[in-house]
Amino acid sequence: MGADKIVFDIETKNSFADVGGDHNIEKLEVSVVGAYSYAQDKYFCFNEYELDQFVALVRSARLLIGFSSKRFDAAVLKKHFPFNIATIPHFDILEEIEKVLGRRIGLGVLAEANLGIGKTGHGLEAIDLYRRGDIQKLKDYCVNDVKITKDIFELIKNRGFLWIPERGIPQMKKIEISYHEEPISQASLI
Repeated sequence: MGADKIVFDIETKNSFADVGGDHNIEKLEVSVVGAYSYAQDKYFCFNEYELDQFVALVRSARLLIGFSSKRFDAAVLKKHFPFNIATIPHFDILEEIEKVLGRRIGLGVLAEANLGIGKTGHGLEAIDLYRRGDIQKLKDYCVNDVKITKDIFELIKNRGFLWIPERGIPQMKKIEISYHEEPISQASLI
């Protein structure tokens, strides 16, 4: 097992409507994958022809971090991996929120409440960017989502809670979510 932690997000070429519903998630096709490597302190964005580079990056990971990434991103990506991506420990921020809150929340709403910034678009716009061939804008959008996800992960790690906007009222709810770093033994690095 590697020593890196990878924050990641994908965009797809097509939507659930294009593939006959969310039960056909394996039919979605990746357009780009954004990633942040803690070991390299660097952001990456790989297009559909560079997925082998993302696979190599993940191979060195001891933790994957994402937002709705177990249910969506990893499920779409698994056909591109020569190993089972599910064997790598995975911290899915949305999954952790759902455990406490009992419902889902969007990354944009979460970013506004906790970071004071919004997303630059949404997934269906990303599909349009791909179809128009505006790959640089698509990559920028994807990397921005990775930055937001990383910043929210850092808040969880450093303060142990997130603010969640309440439905229909202006107040926010404070929910506790924690992540504790497991020390890496030298033996696991060999």
